[in-house]
Amino acid sequence: MEHTHVSSSLIGAAKVDGTAVYNTAGDRLGDIHDIMIDKQTGRVAYAIMSFGGFLGLGEKYHPLPWNTLKYDTRQGGYVVGLTKEQLEGGPAYDEGDEPAWGDRDYEKRVHDYYGIPPYWMM
Repeated sequence: MEHTHVSSSLIGAAKVDGTAVYNTAGDRLGDIHDIMIDKQTGRVAYAIMSFGGFLGLGEKYHPLPWNTLKYDTRQGGYVVGLTKEQLEGGPAYDEGDEPAWGDRDYEKRVHDYYGIPPYWMM
C-alpha cells in the first residue's frame, strides 16, 4: 500500500508527477513528467516538463530549473514566467534519450537559457 503525504508546504515526489504547468497568463503548457534530485544535497534541481506532441506522441521533455516554478494553489499547478515559444526554443530531449546529467557544462547551459543561477551555486 503506497502512502504519499501532502501538507500545505510539502508534497511527495509521486504526487508531483502529472501536475499541470501554466504560464502567467493561465495557459496550460504541459505537465511535470519527473523531478531530478541532487543526490548529495537532497535538493530538487529540475522539474522535467512534458510539452508538445499530441496524445503523448512526439512529446519533448524540458528540464526546467526547479526555482523557475512557483506553485499556485488556485490553479492546483505550477506557474512559470515563460512563453510557449521560450519553451519550444529551450533545452529538450526525446523520450528514451537522457541528458548529460552531472555534466556541469550541460546543466549550466540549461540554467543560462532560463537566466537562473545554477542550483549548485546557490
